Amino acid sequence: MRAFAFDSYHQPLHEVEVPEPVVGAHDVLIEVAAAGVNQLDEKIREGEFKAILPYRAPLILGHDVAGTVVRVGAQVQGFAPGDAVFARPRDHRIGTFAERIAVDQADIAPAPASISLVEAASLPLVAQTAWQALVVRGKVQPGQQVLIHAGAGGVGSISIQLAKHLGAHVATTASGRNADFVRELGADVVIDYRTQDFAAELSGYDLVLDSLGGENLKKSLRVLRPGGTAIGISGPPDPAFAKKVGLNPVVRLAVAGLSGKIRRQAKKLGVTYEFLFMEASGEQLRTIATLVDEGVLRPVVGRTFPFDETPQALESLTQGGSRGKVVIAAG
Repeated sequence: MRAFAFDSYHQPLHEVEVPEPVVGAHDVLIEVAAAGVNQLDEKIREGEFKAILPYRAPLILGHDVAGTVVRVGAQVQGFAPGDAVFARPRDHRIGTFAERIAVDQADIAPAPASISLVEAASLPLVAQTAWQALVVRGKVQPGQQVLIHAGAGGVGSISIQLAKHLGAHVATTASGRNADFVRELGADVVIDYRTQDFAAELSGYDLVLDSLGGENLKKSLRVLRPGGTAIGISGPPDPAFAKKVGLNPVVRLAVAGLSGKIRRQAKKLGVTYEFLFMEASGEQLRTIATLVDEGVLRPVVGRTFPFDETPQALESLTQGGSRGKVVIAAG
């Protein structure tokens, strides 16, 4: 079957012919109707996460899928050929930039009935990231103040909607041209990152969701109230993450060093820094699908590309400027 892979780190994505997926007892074979494109795909291709998420090349990229069930493994329950589904395949089983993919049933959910499969493909990684940051880790409560960076982006656009649903007062950073757009999503306060300094404008926040890292993360610590939490999804990874994923002691030590400075800064300010690397969960996707069908969450698809232009779709992430997600549509 056709797929798009890279041969070694830093090398471009290109079309390849690969064998049909092997369908295990707990797997569901999905005909890919659409695949979301994420910054994680580009970071993996560039080798940024190879210490904590090692892959062997050549590697088919792609972390989001929506499509139709072709067949199921012998132990699969709840899915049947013809079902419309969506998923974020678990790490080390990615590869949605292909005509078909076999996914563990635990990572899959029925696609929302009220949206297209292209829209559904935009959701799994970013919506589960938002859920795990705001609900699982952040435990956001009504009336709390939440800052979400890059509100017009893939994670940001869903996180704003979810935070408002949870009853939070939401601030976000965005360009001036996207100010009205993020307000429509639910943002109460919009900081134009080109002309305003969010660290000078905001204070007393309970939670920050940072997707940018670096200096932006460092400044984010200063807007938190004592006891507040900054959750970073771009890094640096922290020791808790290294322990959870079972990295060897040498790598754990290196990971601790990577996040040492930001953790010390957080401690000095009386706040906490946590690294989040989202985990696949079909159960969470079922909840997200319900929220979509109830009108609480709406997907934001900024650009679509045909399957033949998968490399261009990935490259478009480096150019920026798109609202929400970039999605590859088959056919």
